[in-house]
Amino acid sequence: MVRWRSGTVRSVRREWHGAVELDVETADGPLRALAYPGLVGSPEPGDRVLLNVGALVMGLGTGGYALVVALPDRLPPDPPAAGTTRDSGHLVKARYTPLQPILLGVDEEASPHRTVMAAATSIDGMPVVTADLHSALPAILAGVHADRPDARVAYLMTDGGALPAWFSRTLDGLRDHLAGTVTTGQAFGGDLEASTVHTGLLAARHVLGADITIVAQGPGNLGTGTTWGFSGVALGEAINAVAVLGGRPVGSLRISGGDGRDRHRGVSHHSLTAYGKVALAPADLPVPDGLEPALAAAVDAALAPLGGRHRLVRVATGGLDAALRACPVPLSTMGRKLDQDHGYFLAAAAAGRHAAALLG
Repeated sequence: MVRWRSGTVRSVRREWHGAVELDVETADGPLRALAYPGLVGSPEPGDRVLLNVGALVMGLGTGGYALVVALPDRLPPDPPAAGTTRDSGHLVKARYTPLQPILLGVDEEASPHRTVMAAATSIDGMPVVTADLHSALPAILAGVHADRPDARVAYLMTDGGALPAWFSRTLDGLRDHLAGTVTTGQAFGGDLEASTVHTGLLAARHVLGADITIVAQGPGNLGTGTTWGFSGVALGEAINAVAVLGGRPVGSLRISGGDGRDRHRGVSHHSLTAYGKVALAPADLPVPDGLEPALAAAVDAALAPLGGRHRLVRVATGGLDAALRACPVPLSTMGRKLDQDHGYFLAAAAAGRHAAALLG
């Protein structure tokens, strides 16, 4: 299950919030590795590291990294606030794995936000945009801020992809443009930790003061090519959570004219399943104007069956291309840049624009 290697750190390459990229020499040769200092400490040249190289060896979507499991000869000290009581939090994420972190949950007794969270029962009509892929996050945010640059936007990260929020360089680049990040379920590393999507939404609204929240998994989604076998089914469950808490659900559609797989061209089967079969509550599904005619026709045909449950909303796209090109982080989905899959990013930006319009 785990492919282990031992190696020596040769150099530290680059760092971003919560993560360090390394060059490591192993018996198999040099590897590029990633360490999370919050879990294993801060590696330095000369340190021996234990690595999990399974996903790297198999060519899976880890960004081409071996992952540092431990610095066995130089263990980090206990966290300054650590103790044997729950005063510093007892929310366990990545539970019962060797690197499970113990964190302070936003609604725990020891949390400074406990009183606010205990009283919160609604998100007060807040628009919430749900998206299948992490790559939609910056495009949705660009669509919101194209019309409402003053809007406070929070990101709620679900646990369908990467568990550490620190893995995302996109999120690191958006830190100054977001009200904050809430990591939910088994995901961790956000500005706030929540146990469920429901408490995460309440925290986004009442602790971060968000006007709009974007819900999406971290990088590295799971998919098997079958109807139900993909991590994005959680989108439908998020729509239900938003409705239960009195929010305005907005479903960002995964539209593509550049994906080589038939099941993801036009409207991805991920969107059709999550919104058409899993979401029980109605949502707004923004459909961007300005798509290439053949793609637009395929999108309209695919979405027709969803019109009975959801509200299909046409969104003008003037100015959105410029907003996307001004995005503070690179836009990329499945290796395709903005001009290689323009419809994908335009649909996400349209969802953000529609959410901004719901603010009044």
